Amino acid sequence: MNKVIAIVGLAGSGKSEISSILKKRKLPVIRFGDITDNELKRLGLKRNEKNEKIVRENVRKRYGMGAYAKLNIPKINNLLESSNVVIDGLYSWEEYKVLKKEYDKRLVIIAVYTPPHLRYKRLSKRRIRPLTKKEAEERDYSEIENINKAGPIAMADFTIINDGNLNDLKSNVNEVLKEIGI
Repeated sequence: MNKVIAIVGLAGSGKSEISSILKKRKLPVIRFGDITDNELKRLGLKRNEKNEKIVRENVRKRYGMGAYAKLNIPKINNLLESSNVVIDGLYSWEEYKVLKKEYDKRLVIIAVYTPPHLRYKRLSKRRIRPLTKKEAEERDYSEIENINKAGPIAMADFTIINDGNLNDLKSNVNEVLKEIGI
């Protein structure tokens, strides 16, 4: 039975790196943030932290706090017919509940944790959407307080500590995949 593997964590923790590792293993990846990016394009807004936050919050106001999960279920179901599916960026507690209700035991949550000082350093050097320390801290607070991001992290089936190098991360991901049976 194919599984839905959702990667959760705060900005800069390594969700996209883990998704890249899984993509190289030929697993399809659905990035929930694509909804935000597509909405920015549709509205003709520049891609930056301020506009992304506005769009994320407006999408949730329009469709509810489980919006990103609800809007991606058709895509997940289509891919799930023939493969395990990776979700990059499950955010809210409500999205978690939508996916848990839809997929139950087929849903596997992998949290990636990186200490804030290291995440902020990484975010400041990121090629796409770099953040200052202040912006990163504000995003953390917003995601925890307004988007209920802590719930899915707390409910993770597996937690990967990402405070080393890329080889360490790959090794940790491979260990978790063995435990999942992939």
